[in-house]
Amino acid sequence: MPEILQDRRPDTERDIVTATVNDMIISASRRTDIPAFYSEWLISRLRDGYVLVRDPYNANRLKRIGLTPENVDCIVLWTKDPSAMTERFEQLDKMGYHYYVQFTLTPYGKDIEPHLPPKNELIRTFRRMSEMIGVTRSVWRYDPVIISDKHPVDWHIERFAEMCGLLQDHTERCFVSFIDMYRNIDKIFRPMTEDEMRTTASGFSKVAKEHDITVFTCSESIDLSGYGIKHGACIDRELIERITGHRINAEKDANQRNECGCAESADIGSYNTCAHGCSYCYATSNRSTALRRTASHDPDSPIIYGRPNGNETVTDVTKRSHRNTQQSLSEYE
Repeated sequence: MPEILQDRRPDTERDIVTATVNDMIISASRRTDIPAFYSEWLISRLRDGYVLVRDPYNANRLKRIGLTPENVDCIVLWTKDPSAMTERFEQLDKMGYHYYVQFTLTPYGKDIEPHLPPKNELIRTFRRMSEMIGVTRSVWRYDPVIISDKHPVDWHIERFAEMCGLLQDHTERCFVSFIDMYRNIDKIFRPMTEDEMRTTASGFSKVAKEHDITVFTCSESIDLSGYGIKHGACIDRELIERITGHRINAEKDANQRNECGCAESADIGSYNTCAHGCSYCYATSNRSTALRRTASHDPDSPIIYGRPNGNETVTDVTKRSHRNTQQSLSEYE
């Protein structure tokens, strides 16, 4: 049994099965908004040095992931409102963790994003965050692009231009994703046409260049390189190397879609635990379940909602970091 498990045994008496994966970049999280709703819990987990994650297909199976600075190369924080997290960035620094933030900021109103703060407030939060952690670690996501009678292509280009003006000098890059027709949203929105994608890309590219912001696509198959827009990686090995100063030996994440360029990572969130209630969200299929799970959250629990019941099988998936400690990034420059 790993030493840290002997010191901090999870709330279960079942045997712990040992396995290994190359997952020491931590994703926090594609499945929920940890900075907005669970920042205290995240700090608690980092202090304890491990987290338990429920299998999304079997609640009686838990993964145990080590979270010590020696295990973790970088933490990627995904959020639509990091205001609760801004007070904790200094804690992460003092604890020895590398991290950056993927901040989803769109121009939609309450009809699509009903429970987010006003956009002018979120813009101020983004700028404040960037001033605290730097432009390199402050990544903007304009995600997803949704086309409708209320939100035509020209509307998006105009709003994008306004937001670029407000975020200039506070971010280096913006990730753009076009709406995907997931099962729970295919009756609400329609897919974009290729012409709409290309017209949007052309407009976004011209505006972004004026504000020194580089645009990438997220998990898109369409080739927009003719507009200066490359396929991107939200969990970006090269960016992590810049932040950490070390070469990172991480491969492409085989658990993501073919179009996804992200490096392999371990996600520590759970589906249906975000209370934002955005109508395009793939990670929240049932809002009542999300609110119930949010209400059951205990900041001192090893899992994000509720507590282990003692009957689960716990699989340890902790492995050494991807960090190549023999060669610093400067040796490749």
